[in-house]
Amino acid sequence: MCGIVAYIGHREAYPILIKGLKRLEYRGYDSAGIALLNGNLNIYKCKGKVADLENIVAGKNITGSLGMGHTRWATHGEPNDTNSHPHISQSGDIAIIHNGIIENYATLKEELSQRGHEFTSDTDTEVLAHLIEDIKNNTHTSLEEAVRLALHEVIGAYAIVIISKNDPTKLIGARKGSPLVVGIGDNEYFMASDATPIIEYTRNVTYLNDGEIAFIKDGKLSIKTIQNVEKTPYIEKLEMNLETIEKGGYEHFMLKEIHEQPRSIYDSLRGRFDPINCTFAMRSLKEFETKIKNLKRIIIVGCGTSWHAGLVGEYLFEDIARIPVEVEYASEFRYRNPVINEDDLVIAISQSGETADTLAAIELAKEKGATIFGLCNVVGSSIPRASHAGAYTHAGPEIGVASTKAFTAQVAVLTLWAFGFAHLRGKASKQDLRNAFAELEAIPAKVEKTLEREAQIIEIAKLFSETNNALYLGRGYGFPVALEGALKLKEISYIHAEGYPAAEMKHGPIALIDEAMPVVVIATKSSIYEKVISNIQEVKARKGKIIAIVTEGDNKVRKMADYVIEIPETKEYLEPLVATIPLQLLSYYVAIQRGCNVDQPRNLAKSVTVE
Repeated sequence: MCGIVAYIGHREAYPILIKGLKRLEYRGYDSAGIALLNGNLNIYKCKGKVADLENIVAGKNITGSLGMGHTRWATHGEPNDTNSHPHISQSGDIAIIHNGIIENYATLKEELSQRGHEFTSDTDTEVLAHLIEDIKNNTHTSLEEAVRLALHEVIGAYAIVIISKNDPTKLIGARKGSPLVVGIGDNEYFMASDATPIIEYTRNVTYLNDGEIAFIKDGKLSIKTIQNVEKTPYIEKLEMNLETIEKGGYEHFMLKEIHEQPRSIYDSLRGRFDPINCTFAMRSLKEFETKIKNLKRIIIVGCGTSWHAGLVGEYLFEDIARIPVEVEYASEFRYRNPVINEDDLVIAISQSGETADTLAAIELAKEKGATIFGLCNVVGSSIPRASHAGAYTHAGPEIGVASTKAFTAQVAVLTLWAFGFAHLRGKASKQDLRNAFAELEAIPAKVEKTLEREAQIIEIAKLFSETNNALYLGRGYGFPVALEGALKLKEISYIHAEGYPAAEMKHGPIALIDEAMPVVVIATKSSIYEKVISNIQEVKARKGKIIAIVTEGDNKVRKMADYVIEIPETKEYLEPLVATIPLQLLSYYVAIQRGCNVDQPRNLAKSVTVE
């Protein structure tokens, strides 16, 4: 969840680090800090955001061509100046930044305390800095070897970067369960949690695997495992563009990413089907054709927005491919001793590809012999590498903490898979595919048209920005949309909101409805349209305020609802791709009216790489 960036080379490190931290701030923004080596080891850190750190360093010595920076999402120890990273060893010679959790830090801390070590913070990270120095001093070994030996004693997840005042030509990084990428430039190297701080300087990167340590010494990169086995770096070319990680004239990344959805949906579908010959170009369908034909069950795992996309996937696979589906919270799945069979397919969904609980769920399923498909947005991330096959969403970098384009991109790929599975299993004819492909090709334009309702949504948001509670209702494919809409409102405006199947309102939530309760209803002309109308009437009978998402030209709901937002007519199974858009805009503009920081909502981070 924390953001890491480091540099060693011929440039001044500070500008690279501070710009990198700003790009990584979506990963955590409780506190920030940097360490710079220029003969002395200068560390500046504080509670707050990167902008606060810039104020702290004003007028200070920020020279040096070796340094590292960190932006924190707190796990061990509250956000304050002392608990901010970097942390230093007992002597102050070694500095470390860390993303992850050292689970046995308390035991290590007690052992080190008995050997005379004194700690200043409440963090697990400081313990690791002390441990490395303790091993180095007691074994009279190199910094590299001390790091390797120390990691043998660590239980938990980590991405770490280490520098030392006594080793001014060395930069060391390691990972287990948390991402770390090494950028390779012209006589310079970078390390970061993801590629966003690196893309401006180099497109050549290598992604560390679990249990690997990167050593940069005297201008050369080497990689070893914790077991001291040399590895040859696999160099990849980044395809990301710098423009995609800038705001591009929008006030916030979230608004930019909402408006990018016509393109991101198109890119997630592009090249993956042939509408003329009614064929698919997806490796997962080709290489696992026999597996798919004989599937007895699909298990979808994810967290947050990805879990909601998985719910849409459940409707798609059962409706179109006629395969039983279970959708699981990854955080619960891994702990409840689930029944997993060798003929099961597990689809793991994660925007970042680094979600700790989803990764753990994958490992559990693999141990039981299941086949794993990963559905992720970040190329080279951990989940694709842990999967047997899968697909990237090609949504482009998503910087706003509240997922928007990631959700619709995930749903787009799940729709393709559902039709691909159906065709392989004899449940979808070529004509069915031809019709589906035509509908899919029309979706980006329909999303674009829905975005044209923005001015109307702004006015509705003004009316409801002071509410304390909201209810979101949907049925069928509209139910996951209602859940996702409620989550967006909670995440960025801090309004309590709940999503429910519309019929379940009578089983409890109806008690909450009064004239102060806004109720958002997904009321498109689906197969259960009349049922939803009945639910709207139940709300109106109790004076609730209805905001309805309806199909263009629907006058029936318009007569009942207080506010109506129209979306283009589309096939029922594709409605989540369109109906989600006005709910994202509504949440965004409600949050703006309330003065909230929509890109960095409190207590949240983009990539949940710790339990």
